[in-house]
Amino acid sequence: MTVDLAAAADFLATAGRVLDRRRFELLFAGGSPVPVLAAVDGYRNTDGGYGWGLEPDLRSATSQPGGALHALEAFADVAPATTPRTLELCDWLAAVSLPDGGLPFALPVPDPAACAPFWTGADPTRSSLQITAVVAATAHQVAAADPAVAGHPWLEGATAYCLDAVGRLDGNTHAMELAFAVRFLDAAVGAHPEAVELLDRLRSHVPADGLLHVAGGAPDEHMRPLDFAPLPGGPARSLFAPGVVEAELDRLAAGQQDDGGWAVDFESWSPAAALEWRGHRTVQALLLLRADGRI
Repeated sequence: MTVDLAAAADFLATAGRVLDRRRFELLFAGGSPVPVLAAVDGYRNTDGGYGWGLEPDLRSATSQPGGALHALEAFADVAPATTPRTLELCDWLAAVSLPDGGLPFALPVPDPAACAPFWTGADPTRSSLQITAVVAATAHQVAAADPAVAGHPWLEGATAYCLDAVGRLDGNTHAMELAFAVRFLDAAVGAHPEAVELLDRLRSHVPADGLLHVAGGAPDEHMRPLDFAPLPGGPARSLFAPGVVEAELDRLAAGQQDDGGWAVDFESWSPAAALEWRGHRTVQALLLLRADGRI
């Protein structure tokens, strides 16, 4: 299956955010990090966090952990370039973390228009492994090129929280929490070798085919092998037989739609989010395919 980069660029021009167009330009068309960082700045608040719909189903202007995740994705894209914004974001994450080092799934949302109810209904007093794990996993990717992130006390505290919480997971874990826990361990293993042992403990909870239905999601919404282990080279890929990963990569490559973009398998909570998620998914799909040598 051949991926059509020109068609993907046309899709992003038709329906994508400036941020995702600039990410595509940087990653696949010889662009510069500078416009990507400028685009992310449009979602930044003066407190150092990110909101304004950077997480497409969380349209609130307020800084949120979900916004931090997507800002960190962009900061990972620009590596080996770095930006002072990473330090400012880590400072914000430290300020909103709870005493155990975890992040709440979401902070209070005073402007809930077009926000998904799982964001607006979150308990801001309770740490969430789901959001902390995926934010910390992405921060570990950024940290590989950015000493300010690697040495930040927030990442140390969030990592300690995740390692402890992952060690207490059982077979009743929500699919997204389990997938993001595995992704965290895969990203953190370089600095924390104990992550390999924890990953082995989770092995029995991950189906051989990597498919776990997302409770409360769409009927056909699943966590899939590349949600658990998106990048090659880490121990998380050992959860699956090589043929499982190859088949999933085939499926991902074949998922390019006639309009050049990729679809999502979950419901969006606003017309804007429906388009923005497709743009985000398109860039993420291309990143994964390139990492595995398919582009």
